[in-house]
Formats: sequence, C-alpha cells, structure tokens
Amino acid sequence: MNSAPGVVDPENGLVPFARLEELHFARLVILQDQTLGDIRVYNLPQPEYPIYLAFLCDFDGTLDTFLSKLVGCSSAGLARIFAHCEGFSQGTDLVAWIKRYHRNPATAYVNWLGRTMQQVHEESALQQAIREWLNADSSRANLPPRQLQTELRAFITSEQSAGRLQLTPESATPLLWDIRNIAHLVAIPLLLLLLLPLLIVYAPIFILQLRRRERRDLEIAPRPDQTHANQLAALEDHDVTNQFSAFGSVKPGLFRRWTLIYILWLINYTTRHIFNRGRLARVTTIHFARWTFLDDKKRLFFASNYDGSLDSYMDDFIDKVAFGLNVVFSNGIGYPTSNWLVLDGAKDEQKFKYFIRRHELATEVWYNGHPGLTALNLERNTLIRQGLENPAMSDSQLQQWAQLL
Repeated sequence: MNSAPGVVDPENGLVPFARLEELHFARLVILQDQTLGDIRVYNLPQPEYPIYLAFLCDFDGTLDTFLSKLVGCSSAGLARIFAHCEGFSQGTDLVAWIKRYHRNPATAYVNWLGRTMQQVHEESALQQAIREWLNADSSRANLPPRQLQTELRAFITSEQSAGRLQLTPESATPLLWDIRNIAHLVAIPLLLLLLLPLLIVYAPIFILQLRRRERRDLEIAPRPDQTHANQLAALEDHDVTNQFSAFGSVKPGLFRRWTLIYILWLINYTTRHIFNRGRLARVTTIHFARWTFLDDKKRLFFASNYDGSLDSYMDDFIDKVAFGLNVVFSNGIGYPTSNWLVLDGAKDEQKFKYFIRRHELATEVWYNGHPGLTALNLERNTLIRQGLENPAMSDSQLQQWAQLL
C-alpha cells in the first residue's frame, strides 16, 4: 500500500491495477450498514441482511474482455480476497463466479462518454509537451492564435515522428452499440408518450400518496459518531480526486420503492443521452458514479469518484441541484424532510451533511488510474487536442483555444 490510507499501491501483489490499461477507477468496500435500526421509527423490526463485499471497476470496453484481463493478472490475489465470501472456494472459476454475482447499476454516470484511458494518458502527455514547448521560449505565448496553432502542429508532428509522443486516432464505435443506443434514445420517449394518459390520471393519486407520506416521515440526521467520521476523514484528500461510498435503506412499502425505481430509470436515460460530456446537470466534478439496488431493491448503494473535498462536493450539489438529491435520496429512511419530492430536504445543509456522513462507508481500497488530473483537466486536454487537430477553426474559436494552453 502507499502511505496514503486507502489509496492502493498500483503494483500491489494481490490486484496490480496498473497492469489493467483500461481501468479508470476501482475500489473494494465492505457494505455493512450501521443504520439498519433506523427502520424502527416505522415500528418495524430491524431486518437481517448479509454483509457484502463490493468490488467496483470503471473501465473501457466490454465486461468479458475486462474480466479476462483482470483474472489473467490477479487470479491468485482475487482468490485470496474472495475466499472470505460465501460460496467461494479454491478452484472456483473466477470469471464465472464474478459474473454470477455481478450487479448492473440502476443508474450510471460517466463524465465523458467514450473517453478511454489511452486517450487520457496521451492527451495528458500532449498537454505536458505543449507546456514545455511554451516554457522553452516565452515569446511563443504571445504569438497570434493562428500562427501559434501552426507552429504547435509542426512541433507535435515532429514529436510524433521521433516517437516521443503518440496520439492514437479515436476508435470507431461498434455499429451494434450505436444501433442499441439510438433505439434506447427513441424508445424511452415513445414509451412515456404512450403511457402519458395513464400518468396524467395517476398524477393526482401519486401526489396525495406522496404528501401523506412526507408528512409522516421522520428525520434521522444526528451528528455522526466521531470515531466513524475520523475513519472516513483519514481516507480522504490524498489527491485532487476522492472516492465516496454510501449505503442505506429505502423507506418501507412499495410506493417509495417503485418511485425510486422510476426516478433512477429516468436519470439513467439522461446520463446516457444528455449528461455525457463533462457535467451531471450543472456539476462538473464527478468522474464516475453509480446507484445500485440490493436486497430486492430495499437498499441502495451509491458510489462516486469526484474532485475536491467532500464538503465542496456536497456544497456543489446543494447549491446547484438540491432537487436532484431530493428526488433520489428523500426515498431513503431518515432523510431530511422534503416536500413535493423536490423541495427542502438537502437545502437544510447541516442535516443533509450529517445524513450523508452517517450513511457513508469507509472505502479502504481505492485505485485512481490518473492521479492529479481533475475532470476539468481531462476536458481541457481533450479540447486542446481537438483544437490542435482542427485547422479550420474561426478566429474566435482559435482565441478560445489558445486560452486553454
């Protein structure tokens, strides 16, 4: 392990994450919810659930291809880890076992759909080469944008010819993926259009049911246990990017469960087709995020990789998209009181932060494939490359591009 708690050594002997060139982020986290007793506010007994080990990877390409490479470089290490899980024994087919317990997220968010780890590394090297070229002669920074682009293009071409820099052309998207994505893009609005008469009829009933429950639901947002808070803090702020893992129970009853299923289904549509170029609504600091149901959709696991501190991360959401927090997490037991599904809730900043911290889990093994690079750094590097490769930009576009260098 590195000196930073929780930040895994990329070349560790169990799972050498650095050998997986497609891997952006990974984590191992034990899903043991300390808030199960909260359900007693509904006069229900505390349920008994298993303790899970979650192994999350954000990677390029297909699951089958990635699993083959993962097991190929870390079969012995994975076997040692999974030996602590029920149903695993020495000699178990690792790929088959992992796929058996694989869970698709209800909603997934990718900051920049299609940006690969190869692209991340190559564009970071490009930005560094440009920075060194500019620093080598201070007068270059004052060149007119079009001349600057021309000279930079010549410099980068020479670096590529010398083998010091590589810019791999973007791979073509598989035709089948494009077909499926377009079908999904069109089918969901059509389905909603067909259901619109039923949704209109049900809307008043839904609102009455929602308001009745909102008036009865109780908040459970005390100050988090200090030992727990200290454990979480020890795992944070060792890089410009951080991890976040949280786990909690959905409010009892089919109404809340089906509301949450429907909302996450809609959000997944937006993250797939709308918020896939550098921002989730107005938030620009998240690299990857996912919401995953467990235990017959009675519990929800949330995991993200974000830039900055946890406080700034939460403030970003509270200030910009508090309604988005409410529509999802107000369906969880103990959430600060929300009204009409989208109002209040997270706007009570202190209670919201206590609630979140209380449900947060310690992510004790975490890997970041591009430390030191924020989501905005990655976007800037991509835009620099796009501008360098586009000789047909207008003067105003060139001016904006030059400011990125």
